[in-house]
Amino acid sequence: MMHWLAMGGYAVYVWPAYAVFFAVLAWDWLAPGFRKRKLMRELRGRIAREQTRNARAPRAEASA
Repeated sequence: MMHWLAMGGYAVYVWPAYAVFFAVLAWDWLAPGFRKRKLMRELRGRIAREQTRNARAPRAEASA
């Protein structure tokens, strides 16, 4: 088993390559969720600001 883990002397190169691969794979899986959460938060803020602005501003068609 130790011989297999040593990868014939190349373990110094092989195991970090696996670690980088799995880190990138995990990031590719998680990043869309993070991006969606950020966009949803920004959109909620925009909608709230727009609703607040519309509630405070007098309507031009109401006075005509």
